[in-house]
Amino acid sequence: MNIGALLPRHARYRPDHLALVVGDQRLTYRKLNAVVNRLANALLANGIAKGEKIATVLPNCLELMTAYWAAAKTGIVIVPMSTLLQEGGLATLLRDSDSVAVLAEASFAQTLDRIRGELPALRADRFVLVGCQAEPPPRFRTYEDFTAGAAEDNPLDAGLTDADVYNIMYSSGTTGAPKGIVHSHYVRAMYCTLFGSAWRMTPESVCLHAGAIVFNGAMLDLMPWMYLGSTYILHEAFNAERVIRDIEREQVTHTVMVPSQIVALLNSPAFTPQALASLEMIHNVGGPLLLEYKHRLNELLPGKFDVLYWLTEGFMTVLDKHDAIRKEGSVGAPPSFFEMRILRADGTECAPGEVGEICGKGPTMMAGYYKRPDLTEQAIIDGWLHTGDAGYVDEDGYLFLIDRIKDMIISGGVNVYPRDIEEVVIQHPAVTDVAVFGVPDEKWGETPVAAVVLHPGETIEPEPLKEWTNGRVDAKFQRVSDIIIMNALPRNLAGKVLKREMRDSYRRQRSP
Repeated sequence: MNIGALLPRHARYRPDHLALVVGDQRLTYRKLNAVVNRLANALLANGIAKGEKIATVLPNCLELMTAYWAAAKTGIVIVPMSTLLQEGGLATLLRDSDSVAVLAEASFAQTLDRIRGELPALRADRFVLVGCQAEPPPRFRTYEDFTAGAAEDNPLDAGLTDADVYNIMYSSGTTGAPKGIVHSHYVRAMYCTLFGSAWRMTPESVCLHAGAIVFNGAMLDLMPWMYLGSTYILHEAFNAERVIRDIEREQVTHTVMVPSQIVALLNSPAFTPQALASLEMIHNVGGPLLLEYKHRLNELLPGKFDVLYWLTEGFMTVLDKHDAIRKEGSVGAPPSFFEMRILRADGTECAPGEVGEICGKGPTMMAGYYKRPDLTEQAIIDGWLHTGDAGYVDEDGYLFLIDRIKDMIISGGVNVYPRDIEEVVIQHPAVTDVAVFGVPDEKWGETPVAAVVLHPGETIEPEPLKEWTNGRVDAKFQRVSDIIIMNALPRNLAGKVLKREMRDSYRRQRSP
């Protein structure tokens, strides 16, 4: 299953169908294939061979999308990296991935120039800058120079098989140092078919993606788009009003968003159900959406909301839009070809309703963590991926996600799940976002603290909100010891809340 064969097929059989929209650029499949071929042929002409790694440090742009499909055609392994990486982190990942070339936004030129002495695998003429307006550092090349003269014909067949690696995706590092997650062409082909089926996509579908496509969540609609030959609208950055405008203007049928984006969409003054009438699916990924917002979505946009519980490592459950109300609060059930177990600490299986660790397996499982067989063995035991997440299944086998096991608070010997408290706090009319984390306590071991973001124009002091919350939680051990008001919760580029960062900051501020 060579996913690099998809684009040439569409360029041949539906060449004039609109493939990709990025800003004011609108590319048919014929044009997109030619653009991709230029980069693919340039990479090969530069001596980069099948199986070697190229890194990207790019925001959402045509060149990043081009690199994805140039890699697919040539068998070169692509390693997308976040533009939020600091200098040290970027150097670490470039070394760890064994990248032999890097395509980077021009703003990274000086950073790369400073660290290139630490990267012996990277030749100076393989630092390629995108959007370069000034003279690049010596021996660095602009994207235009690198691809100049390259043919627009399809490159020679790379002889790819199912097992050939397509990409290394680095984890976002919310629970530890980033790990390189290896995915093959076979796994990405499974994304094409399984998600295309789950989302009920067709060649006439129109996807809009406004989140960063350097993270695996983008593959949920990006792979089925290319598989089916649909249309993909890529926003350079998220803006709720622009998303609403383009959904209506382009008659978008499918969109994948992280919870913070869905919240921004619902709270936008431009939001109306009529503007989003063309949508067949609005999909939540990258963390659970609080029930308060699920209620609003199901009320305002009935029959459109899908939920995915999913790990880049390769396990998932899907709550279909037709189950969104019947099983509200659930993250769904394993799709066909997947299996799931909820396990106790001793490895025995939990009864329905009993909380344990979510474990699963299926055809999208990673090959492993790059160069880390020790971590792979810890994560995959007897073929089962151990997710590190706590949850339970109901009598019908639907999964209910509780929390990250590492985020669980142990207060007075009792397990306290932050999400249970978050679902209470978000019901306050002044609150638009919330995250609960544990802090040390001399008496109880740990106690919960809530960080909240208020709706624009709303004001409330921490103490009254704390009293309001503690009067509504289910048990005394769920009572928060403190509430902090923030302008915004810290998130990584993938949209995940950085609770560890908040916890560390809170401890520093209150240490003697």
